[in-house]
This record gives sequence, C-alpha cells and structure tokens, in this order.
Amino acid sequence: MTVPPFIDTHHHLWDLENNPYPWLTEPIDHFVGDYSAIRKSWLIGDLHEGAKDIPLVKSVHVQAEWDHNADPVGETAWLQSVADDPNSKGMPHAIIGFANLSDPNVEATLERHAQHANWRGIRHMLNWSDDKPNFRFAETGRLMSDAQWREGFKLLGKFDGSFDLQVWPWQLEEAAKLGNDIPEVPMILNHTAMPIGRSPGELREWRKGLEALGTAPNISAKISALGMLDQTWTAESIWPFVLDTIDILGVDRCMFASNFPVDSLFSDYATVWNAYDEITSDFTEEERTKLFRTNAEKYYRI
Repeated sequence: MTVPPFIDTHHHLWDLENNPYPWLTEPIDHFVGDYSAIRKSWLIGDLHEGAKDIPLVKSVHVQAEWDHNADPVGETAWLQSVADDPNSKGMPHAIIGFANLSDPNVEATLERHAQHANWRGIRHMLNWSDDKPNFRFAETGRLMSDAQWREGFKLLGKFDGSFDLQVWPWQLEEAAKLGNDIPEVPMILNHTAMPIGRSPGELREWRKGLEALGTAPNISAKISALGMLDQTWTAESIWPFVLDTIDILGVDRCMFASNFPVDSLFSDYATVWNAYDEITSDFTEEERTKLFRTNAEKYYRI
C-alpha cells in the first residue's frame, strides 16, 4: 500500500532568529535526553521537504513553547502570516496556541487569538510527576481540578476553541473527569497519551486511562510521538500502541501526526507516515481515510 492523502495533526515550526523559544536557545533537562540536533530553525519549507515524496495535504501547528513571558498571541500571529504566504500551501491550516488558563485575564488573550483565521484552540501542557522534575511541564500538578484553571478552560467554548490535552498516563483519569464535567469544550489528546513506561503495570495504567477517556464523548486522540517515547522504534514496536488506541477509542476518534521536528531526532518524516500506513494496511479504505484525513478535518475544523 501507499500512504493515502493525509493531514499532519501535530507539528511545530520555530524561527530561532526572530522568535523567542527559551528551551531551544538554552537547553533544559528534557526527558528525551540530548536534543541539540533540533535546536535550530525549522520552517514551513522544512516540513514540505520532509513530505516531498508523500501526499501531505494539510497541517496543524501546535504551540512550540514560545516564551511564556512574551505575548502568546505573537506566535499565533506569526503562524497566521506563514499560512497566508502562498508558498506555504495554506499550512498550517489550524493553529493551536498557548494561553495560561489560570490567568484571571485569559479571556482577553483568547479573544485576541480568535481574531486570527486559522486559530482553533489552546494547548497548556499539563504533564506532571511528583517524583521526576524533568517530567513536569506544568506550573503545578492537578491543574485540571483547579477552579480558576477550569474557569479559563470553560472560556474556550465561548470562542469555539478546542483544547489540546497533553498529560502522562497517570493523569488520564483526571483528564477524563475534566472532559465529562465540561463537555462543551472539545478535547484532543496529544501523543497517544504518552506511554512512557513499558512494564506490565505501566501499560495497564495507560490502557485503563484511555478507557476512562473513552467515556467522555468530547475527546478525540492523536496517535503521535511514539518515537519520542521509544527512541529505537520500529513499526513493529509501536504497532500495539497504535492499534490499542484505535481499539479503545474507536476509528472515528483517532488521527495521525508526526510531532516533527521533535521526532526527527528518531527518524525521518516519511518513515513515520509509512509506519502508520503499514500498521493500518488491513483497515478498510473508509477507516484509513478517517484516520489519515477526515477525522482531522472534523476535529480541527479544517
């Protein structure tokens, strides 16, 4: 089989010469280890170059940790200018920005994001571990249960915005409660729920968390970043995670993504999409079309 026309539902762009990304200019203790190879500008032309031999038709950009001390709408404005350039082929068709949902004034930030045609929602990374400091991407743990944060989350509905959910497996049940408590805000799970552990107990925790998410009808999922979590990955090694996610959540709620350029640390762009193609080779054409393209069009409104 060959890769069908697809939408990359999770990639990043960064212009280190003109925009502020502290984690790229000054390295941090990141759980992936040495990421020096991606500490350089990666622009829309690099995405097109990676996809030159496969049929990328649309893309979704997810916030790339633009300096949190700077105006987060600056990233959305820059990405809109990229999308408006004819050479971009319209990409990114959807922009997921950043806003601190705990900020009492977040409504004004969301309103300004929403003035950009391709803006679709917010990612506020919620990853937290009590034991491992380099597993903490959030300001504190349990933000999803915090009343002030939840008020900011609810405001997404006012602007027809969705929420990109990034958590560890042990946070999935709390995320499911958030989804069920506030069903009016669509949530899109990032990175296959980040199955970082491989012990039987850790895998059970991941599956149990996905099953909990499945109880919230407003949650869909992106299958991505499996290389970031298995740095010597092959199609065979990620196969169970792809198929289990689809089995638990259903073919109508899953879509594929590259997580480039982060996952370029572990493979080239086409290899990721060829793996998804191989893993779903026994699926029907209708199912593959949903996974590779039309679910993304539905959930990201593109």
